[in-house]
Amino acid sequence: MAGNYLPPNPLAEWLGRTLLKLLGWRIEGELPQLDKFVVIGAHHTSNWDFVIFIAVKFVLRLNARWFGKHTIFRWPFGRLLRAWGGIPIRRERQQHRVEQAVRAFREHRQFMLILAPEGTRKKVERWRMGFYHIALGAGVPILLGALDYRNKRVFIGPLFWPSGDAAADLKEILAFYRSFVPKKPEYAFHGD
Repeated sequence: MAGNYLPPNPLAEWLGRTLLKLLGWRIEGELPQLDKFVVIGAHHTSNWDFVIFIAVKFVLRLNARWFGKHTIFRWPFGRLLRAWGGIPIRRERQQHRVEQAVRAFREHRQFMLILAPEGTRKKVERWRMGFYHIALGAGVPILLGALDYRNKRVFIGPLFWPSGDAAADLKEILAFYRSFVPKKPEYAFHGD
């Protein structure tokens, strides 16, 4: 079995299950039995997406890392968000995040990085391609994960191996996400 799981934590698992149940959400699909991969979490249009993500992380005991805007890591929540796998980033600075993430994949025996390609909860005209360049540079697949608000489900989809033809690959990835309805559909980018 792959090592992207945390030791059992009954309180966190109970909290995650309870939250998903109260919100009426379920998890569909299976995680791959791999030690290293990038996960796309899309579409990211609402703060509720993060709440659902954390609940799923607790239920599945995921040892997942994720990037977040540095301002959410301030007191009183900074320490907790880091403990939950958060890595603060400053969007206004070019800090070679892709290279740092690729290096992290190389330095760790197990590494799962979850990214939201929109990079924000506002309307976007394109996806940020860091997820793609990280996966390509690290030689790892991309797991397609979707939030489907219409059916209240977190869908763990297929693995996608980047070919190096970013435009063609993005077109195929976006086709996968067309059937999933985000919290705010008007904010979602579909590549049209």
